[in-house]
Amino acid sequence: MKIVKMNPSEPDAIYLMDELSQNLESITGASGRNSFNSNDVCVPRSVFVVAYDEGGQAIGCGGIRPISESIAEVKRMFAKTKGEGVGSEILFHLEKKAIEMGYVTLWVETRLVNECAVSFYKSRGYKQISNYGKYARNSEAICFEKRIS
Repeated sequence: MKIVKMNPSEPDAIYLMDELSQNLESITGASGRNSFNSNDVCVPRSVFVVAYDEGGQAIGCGGIRPISESIAEVKRMFAKTKGEGVGSEILFHLEKKAIEMGYVTLWVETRLVNECAVSFYKSRGYKQISNYGKYARNSEAICFEKRIS
């Protein structure tokens, strides 16, 4: 697997995020598009990546955006296939990049009904926190954090 930094407006990134939105809509009833502004991962101390398989097919994506000096938020995490380690590799890559950028903590939000995502983050050391930002009053959301350094 190869993970490449990419502008989220590139065709492979758009393709993956469109597939993510379709998946989220089928699971949660909402695409998640309103929770992501591509400009947020194009500012200093942010990154967006796409993962490719050995055949050159785009198989996953994710990004981080700044929340504060010490906290970044994981956005648009997606792996086309589940259970093959693609999501884990992308998340590990984002955690490493976040450390390099000086962050100490990562936050992420998903929906309670998205049991696969909830389990994914919990099994990778993310702990539930109070809902933050625009999710604070959303009873369908669940937020997590992980101390990375």
